[in-house]
Amino acid sequence: MSETPWKPSREQLLAAVHKTVPDLIVPNLKVLFAGINPGLYTAAIGHHFGRPGNRFWPTLHASGFTPRVFSPFEDSDLLPLRYGITNVAPRTTAAADELTVDEMREGGKKLVAKVKRYRPQTLAVLGVGAYRVAFDRPKAKVGRQEETIGDTAIWVLPNPSGLNANYQAADLAKAFRDLRESIDD
Repeated sequence: MSETPWKPSREQLLAAVHKTVPDLIVPNLKVLFAGINPGLYTAAIGHHFGRPGNRFWPTLHASGFTPRVFSPFEDSDLLPLRYGITNVAPRTTAAADELTVDEMREGGKKLVAKVKRYRPQTLAVLGVGAYRVAFDRPKAKVGRQEETIGDTAIWVLPNPSGLNANYQAADLAKAFRDLRESIDD
């Protein structure tokens, strides 16, 4: 574990609105996971998908991406496995619905530029609603998309937030597993 986990105070959470979380990205990743944007808890601790109850880390393990459930404090341990993390929009909010359509679209453009620069095998956008807005694809569904960014395949996966009641843990793991199996082939 790279850092000792800690729980931010209410004051630290409120102050996190002014923070960003650095990308975990290097060239030629197998998968670049793109969250919607950092939440307050994530920004406060400085590690992706940090809020307790977020299902990203358990889902990565359940779907076979990681050999065990990683802690958010171990997010940089994804890089040797050739997985990275970024966000569609960099602005920290208490909830993703605080982002404007313009922020999402601008974030989509920056994400495309990032993908062109780093050339991951696959971009996995975590949230169908975010993908629809950021990439102007109002009818997109979960799964592999027809379009690509250069040679990079695009997948849309469910948002792993604990607030996403549309996907139970097993369904979430299956959607992620479908992506993992496609990159293993």
